[in-house]
Amino acid sequence: MYKIQSLKDKSFDALYESFQDAFADYEMQVNKEELERMLIRRGFVPELSFGAFDGDKLVAFTFNGIGKYCGIETAYDTGTGTMKDYRGKGLATQIFEYSIPFLIEAGIKQYLLEVLQHNTKAVSLYQKLGFEITREFNYFSQEVEAVQLSVNNTELDYKIKDITLTQIESLAYFFDFNPAWQNSFESIFRKPEEFKAFADLSENIPVGFCVTEIKSGDITQIAVNHNHRRNGIGTLLLNEALKVNLHNSVKCINTSIGCDSITRFLESFSIPVAGKQYEMIKKI
Repeated sequence: MYKIQSLKDKSFDALYESFQDAFADYEMQVNKEELERMLIRRGFVPELSFGAFDGDKLVAFTFNGIGKYCGIETAYDTGTGTMKDYRGKGLATQIFEYSIPFLIEAGIKQYLLEVLQHNTKAVSLYQKLGFEITREFNYFSQEVEAVQLSVNNTELDYKIKDITLTQIESLAYFFDFNPAWQNSFESIFRKPEEFKAFADLSENIPVGFCVTEIKSGDITQIAVNHNHRRNGIGTLLLNEALKVNLHNSVKCINTSIGCDSITRFLESFSIPVAGKQYEMIKKI
């Protein structure tokens, strides 16, 4: 018999141990520092996250982030996993069903998650739980040394300048699509010291910007004013992101599949699509 309860009293070391076991066969691995950074960025709230326990051992879990998404109070599945020896027992479903009353009591109106498209078993499970596919995402990844980027002089005079995240927020109208949960301004502002923000200026006016999490190599946001595209601005921004990157790879996670411009842009520098995800939402 398994006991399901909140994770509010579990140490981070205990959470990491369970996470590491549950995702040992997963294609993307994270170390302890990376997991901690990821949980902070995604708004992890232990009191509204839940797990299944075999005695004192955490054998399955859902780490929930809490915040607003498109103006709606939202719970975000930051990570759901089950230790290998405990799979096939329906623990993920039990945890999810147990959590809903607590989320509703906390004022949450919807539950958001992302799932790899090739993980058809998980997609089917979420659909049975009432989730609907709302968007499709690409994620891109490449080793820094394999990125093929050369910066040429452009006809226009652009200047790269560091700017604050608050200044970046005023340029959101450059976007072709709304950022996913982990790339939103709310997520970035949870730990702003981890990010570097800079803009391309023309006559001292921003015409493009980029935000990157330098320790992970994650390009969180990159956008160019529609009236200034095809002038090499995006190339300058990507080049600057690579200069400050402290990781051995560069990533751009959860770009809209429907946005051909970002796909063509990244692939032109040999940063390929590494996988695809569904964004799924359930109203609660």
